[in-house]
Amino acid sequence: MFCFNSFYQAYQHKLKLALIGQSIFGQEVYSKLRKEGHKVVGVFTVPDKNGQADPLALAAEKDGTPVFKFPRWRAKGKPIQEVVAAYKSVGAELNVLPFCTQFIPMDVIDCPKHGSIIYHPSILPRHRGASAINWTLIQGDKKAGFTIFWADDGLDTGPILLQRECDVGQNDTVDDLYNRFLFPEGIKAMVEAVHLIADGKAPRIPQPQEGATYEGIQKKENAEISWDQPAAALHNWIRGHDKVPGAWTTIDGQAITFYGSSLFDASVPAGQELAIKGASRPGLVTKNGLVVFGNDGKMVLVRNLQFEDGKMIPASKYFSVDETTAVELTKEEKKMAEDIRAIWKRILSNVPVIEDSTEFFKSGASSMHVVRMLEEIKQKYSGLQLQNEDVYMATKFADFIQMAVRKFRGEDKDEELVIDYVSKNINNMTVNMPYQCFINGQFINADDGKTYDTINPADGSIIASVSSASLADVDKAVAAAKEAFENGEWGRMNARERGQLMYRLADLMEEHQEELATIESIDSGAVYTLALKTHIGMSVQTFRYFAGWCDKIQASEYGATIPINQARPNHNLTFTKKEPIGVCAIIIPWNYPLMMLAWKSAACLAAGNTLVLKPAQVTPLTSLKFAELSAKAGFPKGVINILPGSGGLVGQHLSEHPDVRKVGFTGSTPTGKQIMKSAAANLKKVSLELGGKSPLIIFSDCELDRAVKMGMGAVYFNKGENCIAAGRLFVEESIHDEFVGKVVEEIKKMKIGDPLDRSTDHGPQNHKAHLEKLLQYCETGVKEGATLVYGGRQVCRPGFFMEPTVFTDVEDHMYIAQEESFGPVMVISKFKNGDVDGVLRRANATEYGLASGVFTKDISKALYISEKLEAGTVFINTYNKTDVAAPFGGFKLSGFGKDLGEEALHEYLRTKAITVEY
Repeated sequence: MFCFNSFYQAYQHKLKLALIGQSIFGQEVYSKLRKEGHKVVGVFTVPDKNGQADPLALAAEKDGTPVFKFPRWRAKGKPIQEVVAAYKSVGAELNVLPFCTQFIPMDVIDCPKHGSIIYHPSILPRHRGASAINWTLIQGDKKAGFTIFWADDGLDTGPILLQRECDVGQNDTVDDLYNRFLFPEGIKAMVEAVHLIADGKAPRIPQPQEGATYEGIQKKENAEISWDQPAAALHNWIRGHDKVPGAWTTIDGQAITFYGSSLFDASVPAGQELAIKGASRPGLVTKNGLVVFGNDGKMVLVRNLQFEDGKMIPASKYFSVDETTAVELTKEEKKMAEDIRAIWKRILSNVPVIEDSTEFFKSGASSMHVVRMLEEIKQKYSGLQLQNEDVYMATKFADFIQMAVRKFRGEDKDEELVIDYVSKNINNMTVNMPYQCFINGQFINADDGKTYDTINPADGSIIASVSSASLADVDKAVAAAKEAFENGEWGRMNARERGQLMYRLADLMEEHQEELATIESIDSGAVYTLALKTHIGMSVQTFRYFAGWCDKIQASEYGATIPINQARPNHNLTFTKKEPIGVCAIIIPWNYPLMMLAWKSAACLAAGNTLVLKPAQVTPLTSLKFAELSAKAGFPKGVINILPGSGGLVGQHLSEHPDVRKVGFTGSTPTGKQIMKSAAANLKKVSLELGGKSPLIIFSDCELDRAVKMGMGAVYFNKGENCIAAGRLFVEESIHDEFVGKVVEEIKKMKIGDPLDRSTDHGPQNHKAHLEKLLQYCETGVKEGATLVYGGRQVCRPGFFMEPTVFTDVEDHMYIAQEESFGPVMVISKFKNGDVDGVLRRANATEYGLASGVFTKDISKALYISEKLEAGTVFINTYNKTDVAAPFGGFKLSGFGKDLGEEALHEYLRTKAITVEY
């Protein structure tokens, strides 16, 4: 209670403030300070430009706050007395300068009781001056941030009140830093600073002299690219000027501005040479953009180019001739064009008439007006989804209308999905495999150009070089998913339409099931017949099952009215509502690549979320094919994003990303623990399906032949790479030897070989490192004294094949009795005849609890054991019998949360309680 009162008291002191500055940033600071109860006695901002008031002025005038628009505060180096007098008339106790481009006299700075505070976008004393954000990037700083300081008579030299910092990504631009951190956190910090001053707790920390720098203002004329630099310096120069003022160079006698640069760490790509003035080596126009070279031979990729007339194009299209013919507008489209013309007129109020030839930016518009225009169009035509880049690509009114109409018609959708395939003629068909990251509806190379090879475990050959996603790609994918959830078509779509999309996707997966099964087989080693039936077949069933749930989530227990106590004479109604969580990260393993994707993403999408999915590094190909099918099914951009690459890099960043609200993970227990730690930083929701050491108890009163068949399936199904595989068999003493003999007899009949051969029973292990781990596991078993009855060796043939293996005489303390092999290793222990409770204690003496099983004809005994076994799933006289409608998940160190069934939806929903008084 004391803490609450102290916190509350801290907000009791309110000040009379003068806001001096401009921009949306200034407007937000103004609004937040008023909301906190401070009184803004005057706003001092710039005069209207081209007939348009600054956003700060607009907000203040709307609230009735006095607004003063002075073109200057000084003349010939001296304060203008009339201006100073007007300022003093408002009686401010503190001046707040969130963003100010004018020189304010010291008479004004020192006038209030508490002086003046200023926001500066750098970690002072580094980067004093008006272009601080630009220089943070130009000089390659690893940290960016802002300072709120007490104004003095120097240039950004006053005592520090507070500072905040953030990491700088390798490919961050000025806009990235501003939008992600400097703008939102800067607003919060300005409000916090005012509170500290109001409470008498604001520090005044002198700026150190060490490390102080001052750089001049970056303008277009001094933003020309100097080419005699390393690639990293070129990249920093380009991104440090992106979007304002824009780094430029001369190409074909014209100043061309570069946007969207990234370091390109790969082999030199194929492309058409482009001479660049001052560059020692021509650039290359490639399918992904313009590649330019530093003096160290390394490369930078530039994605967009802007001509002198303001038109922007993808750099990859530099040599393309624009043969697009104008579309003829329908009556409805003509009305839309006139509505957009009216929006342009409101923004460009200084332009008498908006002609077809009117240029948006040349007429005085800025990036702030781009946002305003798109928001106004969105309000009027919600089905027309435009991005900022669309405006830069079509700056002339007529071009803008043509682009908008094409998007409105959906004519651009098929053209937008450009896929580079790795194609192989295999399994009596041609399989086409995407290999790039899938972000915001596009297949693109990793931001840094890095790739890795995915290997066919049947022979060790390279299938494809796959893009290896970077941290920047994670940020892009999460941003795309967030935009799709909050502002996109997906968020506005009703539940039944969402279900129809999922049904359509399931149909496409079924149409491509043979291609998907072939890809799954060569990428993971799964036997083709199993891949077709289980890996792909159950994936299709899962999407159809959850598609049916989409429009039923608010029914029954998913939304309820609740009787509550009434405060007479009023009446109250309380009801609950289930809502999607937001952006979900899904991280899946390599044993069932597509099926694990389906188990998690189908429930996630049915609930209305968007997702960023990271497939296992060694098995990315069916996930990327799934991305292609999702786009063809009509899923809006940003809803589904797929990032192949390193778990330690991509998975870790997803787990700790502040905009990811849920992580669904299937994999090892140690990795699950690390995800929990990372997710705790911002308390995101987590569900985990982790390791297992599932016990299977076989009593002497079972149907022995069935128990042998099912027991072998429990261990060797999918080469033992099965999360619920029976990690330890307990066989009653009286049938032990007969059971083992029958198992070995059946193993000898198994065909080990090419997984695409329809007669193959047992394919290769997923990857080389896993095979080596399994061989070591078997060596450990032998060293500890277990009896190796069969197998335990690598098969002498190309690829990563291992013999099905049987151990007996396994004692409880042994490593192979306690740890999961995740391979074709049957671990058998005896138990005494009739010792039900004894074998139960041994079965439960594990830190895992994913699955379990029992074989007996005695149903009472079976049910008793099922109650006592500490596992999320118990199989009786069967094994591996999962179904899309049955919940699946573990206990203890096998994780928490459920996949499949109705319960899986709970993992991707949140409950809101709403109370109405009437």
